Amino acid sequence: MLKRVSSKKGFTLIELLIVVAIIGILAAVAIPQFSAYRARGYNTAALSDLKNIKTAVEGYFTDNGYYPN
Repeated sequence: MLKRVSSKKGFTLIELLIVVAIIGILAAVAIPQFSAYRARGYNTAALSDLKNIKTAVEGYFTDNGYYPN
């Protein structure tokens, strides 16, 4: 008996759809988390800037005896 050798290589449509669905689910979870990380980073930067401003104003007061307007 002769054996048929299948020379088809590649992915089936079902396999590709499953991969696309998994990537979509991962993106749906990752995008809101990324937005939260960005917001938290902006808040941390703003707090750091406020601390630096406070230090500069206190230094101004030490040098001049009054706070700037």
